Amino acid sequence: MTDYYETKSQPITKLMVWQAYKKVKSNKGSAGIDRMDWEELDSDLTSHLYKLWNRLTSGSYFPVPVKRVEISKIDGGVRKLGVPTLLDRIAQQVVR
Repeated sequence: MTDYYETKSQPITKLMVWQAYKKVKSNKGSAGIDRMDWEELDSDLTSHLYKLWNRLTSGSYFPVPVKRVEISKIDGGVRKLGVPTLLDRIAQQVVR
């Protein structure tokens, strides 16, 4: 079995998913709408990353909606943010 599949213009390898995971984890960040935090992701890391790689390479990956968060500004306004899930952040990093 090969370690990658040709999906779009470039293959997505398991190594690419692993490297993306390490980069996203180094940035820390909070859970998205699925409430999966780093502790939960790391508890079954191999399975989560394999499933993500499988969906990315098969073309069946679809990101989930982002978690909406409002951050107060100094001037009294509100800044609206969309927080993607940890796995969606990893997927985004893979395709960068």
